Amino acid sequence: MDDNKPKLKKDLPHVEIPPFITVRQLADVLKVEPAKIIKQLMRKGIMANINQSIDFETASTTATDFGYVTKAAKEPKALPSRKDKGKGKLSVRPPVVTVMGHVDHGKTTLLDIIRKTNVAAREVGAITQHIGAYQALVDGRKITFLDTPGHEAFTVMRGRGAQATDIVILVVAADDGVMPQTVEAINHAKAAKVPIVVAINKIDKPDANPERIKQQLTDLGLVVEEWGGDTVCVPISAKQAQGISDLLENLFLVADILELKANSEIAAEGVIIEAKLDKTKGPLATFLVQKGTLRPGDVVVAGGTWGKIKAMFDDKGKQVRKTEPSIPVEVLGLNEVAKSGDLFIVLPDEHEARSIVEKQKSSRPHTTLSLSALSSQISDGQLKELNIVLKTDVEGSIEPIKSSIEKLGTEKAKARVIHAASGSITESDVLLASASKGIIIGFNTPTSPGATQLANIERVGIQQYDVIYKLIEDVDKTLKGMLEPIYAEVLSGRAEVRAVFPSSKLGKIAGVYVMEGRVWRDAQVKILRRNKVIGDSRVSSLKRFKEDVAEVSTGLECGLGIEGTVDFQIGDIIEFYRTERTG
Repeated sequence: MDDNKPKLKKDLPHVEIPPFITVRQLADVLKVEPAKIIKQLMRKGIMANINQSIDFETASTTATDFGYVTKAAKEPKALPSRKDKGKGKLSVRPPVVTVMGHVDHGKTTLLDIIRKTNVAAREVGAITQHIGAYQALVDGRKITFLDTPGHEAFTVMRGRGAQATDIVILVVAADDGVMPQTVEAINHAKAAKVPIVVAINKIDKPDANPERIKQQLTDLGLVVEEWGGDTVCVPISAKQAQGISDLLENLFLVADILELKANSEIAAEGVIIEAKLDKTKGPLATFLVQKGTLRPGDVVVAGGTWGKIKAMFDDKGKQVRKTEPSIPVEVLGLNEVAKSGDLFIVLPDEHEARSIVEKQKSSRPHTTLSLSALSSQISDGQLKELNIVLKTDVEGSIEPIKSSIEKLGTEKAKARVIHAASGSITESDVLLASASKGIIIGFNTPTSPGATQLANIERVGIQQYDVIYKLIEDVDKTLKGMLEPIYAEVLSGRAEVRAVFPSSKLGKIAGVYVMEGRVWRDAQVKILRRNKVIGDSRVSSLKRFKEDVAEVSTGLECGLGIEGTVDFQIGDIIEFYRTERTG
């Protein structure tokens, strides 16, 4: 028998590999040392550490190198779906309300006055503790307020699959009018399809002009009831406690129209409002139950962690024995700190909870969205609407671009600009695009470093244009499912120039400190001075202590040379990119 005869494919061992897997997990699956996996990846030009996640294609070719046949494992769901049992047992639940608006327009004052006058089951001497939400009792009816910071938290929750809010109160100052954050809040609420109740605040001020506010709101598509629209609008003075009862009464009217109901006789499900690590109690999380009843002793999966509930406390710090829909409680018993906006669900036992969390940690929920990726989804019939966050250099560019985009479309799909504003692309824009499963388009405008990092984490595509017709052409091709695959630059590291040295070969060598990510030889780089790009090139040399190295990680110093002539200055920022196919 010839032992050197190559094995047939059917004789080779078979393994299943998830969409994303860490180097350590792949080594376990292939029954080899992690170091061997790392070396094999290096031969492919991939620098990965033992805990780094690699995609299916990379893992599959590596497994083939070790004599395995691979197939894709089904990606686990974040949480198992659970249908309500006993449909006839639905009962009315309290509305959940989030307050939004521009800074200094009175959001905090409004929440404070409601809390002081209408806190549910108010007790003398009770100490109110901040758990991110609280309940008020108005004329015998309960209402829950999410005391979270603004529309970003609201959108983070929606981006993770949680529609935690039933109604949004939009606070607009009568003496100031609609401001940029007001517009953002409106667009975030509209994207979530959540009804908006407008509270025109500060009507006690001498220069208050409620009629001007109503006109501004109409221009943004919120026509108030007295002008023939369907947007509830209530004049108030939070500082003087005027109009508060009218506002609350209108909230209940909107809630009655929505017919908010839930089944309280099933295993609990809901969303995490806040999470933190307490020095004495350990991981704490505020749960907002959306269906079912939660009790101490329940085993829960909460995002990427799990635990058995030891105790629950309301917003006054009082221990409670059960929690029904729309009631917020602080929960003790999770193994790790959860993330705000994550979903939670009660499971039958600890074994199942642990298994679900382990499967989640070995996979990544979605791939980067881009125009070409979305074009493919439209072509396959998976997508009917293209959501776009549009940012431009000046206000005058918004309307022509927006109107041109919204005229496009076919029977397959339409384009919808869910938010448009001038200025740089921010983290708030990324959150809105992520939650809406959309894309950000920039026209002659920069992207903030924080937005770039968050876009990498949230897998949101940012596409920049400097010619309007090219922007419109790409959106048109996307909607027709005809846009060709494109490649994008993905930020992988940033370094600051701390020293500059002359070099006979390279002109100047930069002594840099790696601020984040990693830097490597042959990387594409951009040199920024005072946030403006002054150079675009490639790393030609990389040294540490006069030794040539392949890469340098965060927190270390190194010297690097760039192809071409670059007049480095101390304080310059160098950004390192890799090119990645986005669709």
